Amino acid sequence: MATRPKKSAWSRSVNKALKTMTRTAVRVGSQALKDGLRAAPLVAKPAAAKKPKRSPLWTTGLAIGAAGPRRYWLFKPPGVRRNERLPLLVMLHGCGQNAEALAASSRMNLIARRERFFVLYPEQDRLANVQGCWNWYDTRTGRAQAEENSINAAIEQICQSQAVDRNRVALAGISAGAGMAVLLATHHPERFCAIAMHSGVAPGVAHSSVGAIKAMFGKGATASPLPPVPPDVRLPALLVIHGVADRVVAAANGREAAQRWGERVGAKASKPRTVQRGTRYAANVTDYKKSGRLVATLCEIDQLGHAWSGGAAGQPFSDPKGPDASRMIWSFVAKQFG
Repeated sequence: MATRPKKSAWSRSVNKALKTMTRTAVRVGSQALKDGLRAAPLVAKPAAAKKPKRSPLWTTGLAIGAAGPRRYWLFKPPGVRRNERLPLLVMLHGCGQNAEALAASSRMNLIARRERFFVLYPEQDRLANVQGCWNWYDTRTGRAQAEENSINAAIEQICQSQAVDRNRVALAGISAGAGMAVLLATHHPERFCAIAMHSGVAPGVAHSSVGAIKAMFGKGATASPLPPVPPDVRLPALLVIHGVADRVVAAANGREAAQRWGERVGAKASKPRTVQRGTRYAANVTDYKKSGRLVATLCEIDQLGHAWSGGAAGQPFSDPKGPDASRMIWSFVAKQFG
């Protein structure tokens, strides 16, 4: 009789670390994040907020790349005309989430309906990662690059089948999705106009599960140089959103992400400014510019834990008290399109 293969030591260590990080988030995160995680299993499911309703505007499909088939969800704004070409925003979920959970938490589809753009939500396969995490860090074995290829396959499929303007494609992600988003943009800067990282690890600082865990806890993982930007390619602008109170992915990652992105083209940091609207958490904003052009923006949000800032109430990994990250992302992206 065949025996079940034993899990490797690194696999056991990653699973143990993920469970520890989840417990940590419950203990020290923002109150909204605590409430959501207490009521949710490890694989997060939407709670109070409703999932997007299935309709001709909210459909699912399958794309096949180097990592195998990956499911995706697509939001299509109503009334798309035959001769029209609309922007595309790709949204990558985090650990313990799926595409529908991110759509419900971020409410990006509501903005897409009003502003008229497509939203693509690729979804990780649970057989590839039991926690639903994108394996963004696993570049030494090539697993990260294979998943990157499968996400690219989904993007290409939508560009071919829908009325998408290929010159207006942007990418956003949270947590593990942020790590995969910046990896994609690092390897394919010509494909995207803008990138948004929410609560993610800085690019190039982890190439294995051990390195990823060190980086997440701010242990100073060894960073490798990012590849040079080809002379005929314009580096996509990067928006970094990170909670100062994030105990799952250390806030230092947000600062390092913006700095490393700016260093690729010699951008310099401006003087930080504080922004606050009403009773929402305050944010400290730093721009990185080169010759007057915006290269990166760092938005550090006071009191925010490991959660989508301004997300739907009652959702796991969502804090409605923060400034609205979805609006911030679209505003940033739209300026780059312009």
